[in-house]
Amino acid sequence: MGWWSDVLADAMQRTAKLRISSCFTRSEQKRRAFAAKYGCRAASDYQEILDDPGVEAIINTTPNDVHLETTRAAARAGKHVFLDKPIANTVSEGHAIAEVCRNAGVVLALGYQRRRESHFRWLRRQIDAGVFGKLVNAEANISRDRLGKIDLGSWRYTAKGMPGGVMLQIGIHYTDVLEYLMGPIKAVSGRSAQLVLPGDNPDVASLVLEHESGALSTLNASYASASEYYLMNLYGKEASAYYDLHQGLRILKRGESGPSPVACAKNDTFVEELEEFAGAVRGNGGPEMDGERATHSLAVIRAGIVSAREGRRVEVAEILARD
Repeated sequence: MGWWSDVLADAMQRTAKLRISSCFTRSEQKRRAFAAKYGCRAASDYQEILDDPGVEAIINTTPNDVHLETTRAAARAGKHVFLDKPIANTVSEGHAIAEVCRNAGVVLALGYQRRRESHFRWLRRQIDAGVFGKLVNAEANISRDRLGKIDLGSWRYTAKGMPGGVMLQIGIHYTDVLEYLMGPIKAVSGRSAQLVLPGDNPDVASLVLEHESGALSTLNASYASASEYYLMNLYGKEASAYYDLHQGLRILKRGESGPSPVACAKNDTFVEELEEFAGAVRGNGGPEMDGERATHSLAVIRAGIVSAREGRRVEVAEILARD
């Protein structure tokens, strides 16, 4: 039970399609507080939940390095699993998680809520309709201010718990959006630095991404900026689109004198991904981000980490084969 478990639990309160039955974390105080807050039962251990025939699925918010252990146990108990990104810290563990769920016949869904934001869904529809023509380039930025907020006792801010630092923790959201919009990424050139935050992990990273289509995109990710900021600019032969946190989405078509704003209503991305998971458990299609797709997403970031460490261009296929 950490802050992210409450984010997902809050979302579950906003839908009638899921109900929190039981909870477990190693701290008795934390699990009792969670149980009181969300009206569920505090289990004495994880196995108690897995042995409960009334529990259909596990919302897994454990640290990255125990995703395989905790998900394997759930799958073997016949429980479906919603696992937040990244699927693991290594591609080999990602493959293993996907395999154990597939072999057990349980649904595995990964939490990648950013790609579900209404402005990115709108862009995807326009791309599919041919509005942009051939996509040639994109640029993205995902930045947050963690100065004075970082907890060095948390696994999320250590090189062991979150290898690659900001690249893996939040950069993966926008490499995923870039793949969603621009198509699969085949190679990565990356650089990272530790400039502001204490600890042993990069707080700034930059990636150049080569897509299978031939298009290029760039991503900058930071935990050392003065404020929170998100940007996604998309460039095609026939149109360009510009999104940022403060000005929203705009589009500029070839021949027009200036960009036009696009109204996109804010949607509840957490509820959407959890309801999709519930639907998949009921046999209504599969999750948009399953184990295989999430492992590829992880491989893109792992390629960036290797590139930054070794100072070379790294193909995603290399990482998928050996990481």
